[in-house]
Amino acid sequence: MSDAINKCSAQETAVCCCVDVGTVMDNTDCTASYSQVFANQQDAEQTLAALSEKARSVESDPCDISSSIKPVDGGVQLDIDFTFACQAETMIFQLGLR
Repeated sequence: MSDAINKCSAQETAVCCCVDVGTVMDNTDCTASYSQVFANQQDAEQTLAALSEKARSVESDPCDISSSIKPVDGGVQLDIDFTFACQAETMIFQLGLR
């Protein structure tokens, strides 16, 4: 079984549902973005704190977290960009949110 996995390449994707990790993770996409409208500032700040804590649990080097909370119709909008040191950390973070 492991021999079949070792021989799989991106060209064989349709046959074995395998892909070489290098074709998916080329370390160019290291930012995960989040945007949501909340009823109030407190809910937005709590979500920012929770997501920031989750990002810190994944990071190897410090994750750059930039955020903004702005008033919109119906509440406040929270926008966050999490920029990790590598794409693998970005994917781990995103999968952890599911």
